[in-house]
Amino acid sequence: MTAEQRLPGWPTFVRELDGTLAVASQYILHGDTRDMFRIPADADRPAMLVSLQDLIWRALRVSGYRCLIRYDLVDGISVYPETAEARAEAQRILGVRGLPEGCISLENLCGYLQSVACPRTPLDPEAEGGEPLPPGALPLYPRVAFLLDYASRIPRSLSGLDAAERDFFLFCQKLADTAESVYARGGARPYSIFNPLIWLVDGDRDLPAWFTGGSERIRVIGLPRMELDERREVAEVLARRFGKRRQEYSESDKKVIEEFVHATDGMGAFAMSEITRLAQDRGTGFAGLSEATRIYKLGISDDPWASPGLRGRLVKEVERPPSSFSEETHDERSLYDRVIGQDMAVDKTLDILIRAATGLSGAHKTAKGSRPRGVLFFAGPTGVGKTELAKAVSKLLFGDNESYLRFDMSEFSAAHAADRLVGAPPGYVGFEAGGELTSAIRNRPFRVVLFDEIEKAHPSVLDKFLQILEDGRLTDGRGITTHFSECVLIFTSNLGIITTDPKTNMKSHVVRAEQNLGYDELSARILEAIRQEFVMNIGRPELLNRFGDNFVIFDFISAETADKIFQTLVANTIHTIETGLGIHLRIAPTAGEDLRAHCTKDRENGGRGIGNALETVFINPLSRELLIGGYRRGTTLTVVEAQTGLGRPALVVKPGGER
Repeated sequence: MTAEQRLPGWPTFVRELDGTLAVASQYILHGDTRDMFRIPADADRPAMLVSLQDLIWRALRVSGYRCLIRYDLVDGISVYPETAEARAEAQRILGVRGLPEGCISLENLCGYLQSVACPRTPLDPEAEGGEPLPPGALPLYPRVAFLLDYASRIPRSLSGLDAAERDFFLFCQKLADTAESVYARGGARPYSIFNPLIWLVDGDRDLPAWFTGGSERIRVIGLPRMELDERREVAEVLARRFGKRRQEYSESDKKVIEEFVHATDGMGAFAMSEITRLAQDRGTGFAGLSEATRIYKLGISDDPWASPGLRGRLVKEVERPPSSFSEETHDERSLYDRVIGQDMAVDKTLDILIRAATGLSGAHKTAKGSRPRGVLFFAGPTGVGKTELAKAVSKLLFGDNESYLRFDMSEFSAAHAADRLVGAPPGYVGFEAGGELTSAIRNRPFRVVLFDEIEKAHPSVLDKFLQILEDGRLTDGRGITTHFSECVLIFTSNLGIITTDPKTNMKSHVVRAEQNLGYDELSARILEAIRQEFVMNIGRPELLNRFGDNFVIFDFISAETADKIFQTLVANTIHTIETGLGIHLRIAPTAGEDLRAHCTKDRENGGRGIGNALETVFINPLSRELLIGGYRRGTTLTVVEAQTGLGRPALVVKPGGER
């Protein structure tokens, strides 16, 4: 009888263990060993979820094993199941009158492992209630397995095993080769198989490599992540907690289960079980499993996406047409006012945000999963408002600037840069600090995260983005999973505007503002440049596909837009002087025109370039004048002339003038 016949429908890894007991004397099971596992229904009971220890025991019991001896560093040695018969069997094979409890030395543990793997005292068939063995027959030995739980904690440091640890693992390696298979009469397997030692570890590298790979009889088996169909089977088991039977499912019940199954992508059966307990505790019942899943992931019940305030702000944005500079404060102005002259970009951004707020992101896909709420890729010239729009989006969605998080990708160009985002792996500097990105999102799950100039990031960082966009989660160096399902991710790039010569590393403009390209032609050029960069240069076409149609193209600022930006910056400067210094400032028309002409003549660098020029020819000389002049509060000053030519810029300022 094969393992598939003995354990039909059981998890694959336990059938592998059961099917190789004739050739493997030790097993290393790695993965989420604290998870729960589904075993199918049989004639006596329905399908159920059990712990890994219980799963192993149930599988071994089918093959005639009498008990499972268990060891860990805290409790010492115990026995499973906790019955008098199993305890007596364990004491007999270990040669002790009572099971040793608490911490025991590795040297003593070696003796107990030897007793199980190489039993010396055969069974007395007549004492077992059977017939005596015929002459020349093989002796019978009890079938017992030894489980070493939390085995990852046995070595203090793999890079520096002490003498006792080294001798212990060397003994276990030798024991794997010298173990003796045992014969038992009757049962499902009336032939010789091993009394196995089973190690439960977190990762396949938690034990010395020379030990795990040093013997053909040591078998390493990974515990795989549950797939969609397996999660569906687990969900159906858990649905019975709410009185739901598969044969009685309504259409709404089926919908709840499917949403639950997709929302728990990447989770194990234990997490799914905890979510059902959370739903019961909160009184949401079966229909509230989706809400309980979100709370389990994020740790908070508040949902800004469902707030009337957010929807009201979005409605206000949609209903308010694009306008010029308004009298509202900076943070209260519409997106169109904060990012002047980029109406097409703001329109598309609002469409994506509204889609996210209404929960329709990815609505056309069969499996919605737990991807981020919204994804935006801002592309276009420098200084035209990409970063400003990202900040405005944060304010619009979550009401404060604390929800805005920015990463400059030029700082993540090194090979190890991904460790900054998710944290260094165990044993490396910075492990305790955690990742800059993952820690920030766990502390505040509802965020707008800006990744500035993505093309400068190292490919290892791009791989992290791929995982976030596909699965909506990242696991940091400490093994903690962070979920991005409530975030809006914004990526920016200058691709299509500036190119870098691979031979000389010199940068040059691909298109310029003075070419006066139409928006459609500019968008087509930029999108093609982005496609070429991701496919040919970066080599990540799959990441390009994850962005979908979420590219938002910014245009060069027009002459009219440049004038509006100039007026806004001058008005901000005058307002700052009046509120901070109490000085009333006006600018004569001729001086204002000279300043405007100088500051807006070069539109290549967008609004940032206008601001830089204004600082040079207006704010700097004005600061000198205010410092030297010693003007009192209430004074009115007029800028009558602006000298913006060669040499140091200067202003001619006279007291008085109309307010």
